[in-house]
Amino acid sequence: MKETSLQRLLFLTSLLSCSSDQARLTISPSRSQFFEGEFLSLICEDVNSSAGWTVRRNTTKGLSESGAGWGKPSDSSGSSWKISDTRKSDTGVYWCESREGATSNSINLTVTGGSVILQSPVLPVMEGDDLTLSCQSKPPSNLPAAFYKDGSLIRTESTGHMTLHHVSRSDEGLYRCSISSHGESPPSWISVTGKPSTTAVPTSTSPPDSPSPLLSALLPVVCLLVLVLLVSLVLLLRRHVRKSKAFKQACEVLNAGFC
Repeated sequence: MKETSLQRLLFLTSLLSCSSDQARLTISPSRSQFFEGEFLSLICEDVNSSAGWTVRRNTTKGLSESGAGWGKPSDSSGSSWKISDTRKSDTGVYWCESREGATSNSINLTVTGGSVILQSPVLPVMEGDDLTLSCQSKPPSNLPAAFYKDGSLIRTESTGHMTLHHVSRSDEGLYRCSISSHGESPPSWISVTGKPSTTAVPTSTSPPDSPSPLLSALLPVVCLLVLVLLVSLVLLLRRHVRKSKAFKQACEVLNAGFC
């Protein structure tokens, strides 16, 4: 029941997080789980540097922004922050926010005091791509690890790494792992997003269809009619020119004022 509630919380968090085309939050190292005492960096990758982005978070201690009791700036812009000595209290949801209130994507970050973490992608996985999960112990080892999704065992891998090939929306869920001699990791929600639609480009090199028999029969008639119309037009123009010349000559002979 506890895992189901956590699953719903993480899922709702991912749905409610607003995203902006102006900034994207990334984390280094690129994973969502950390051991206590590890170092990490939070970076607002900003297209519009004048927006004045900062990192905000929502933890068990409430809402706060970088510099207000946590995090140290990595540069003068205020868009890059580091946590040198992570604690369990750093667990929460992180995002970038501008002075105008625009927000980036959000990241669920978990800091554990245990001996096992699940290394999984921070950002959603593209549908059709491969997903690799690693079960890491402290100290590091390559011991066999069991992987679970939504509380059910998927399989046990002897090297502690598991790859799901060509993931689909059905692979979305709450994942965790365990190493028998060390313990189990906290759960992490993994999202799967659909690939952007693309317009198919025709690749056929076959010749165009031949005209229908009716069109083939009418084509000479149409050509003949067009030719007759062109000849008639030329004759009318010549006749008009001749009349204009004759009228001008008559005017000159009569010396008519109206010419």
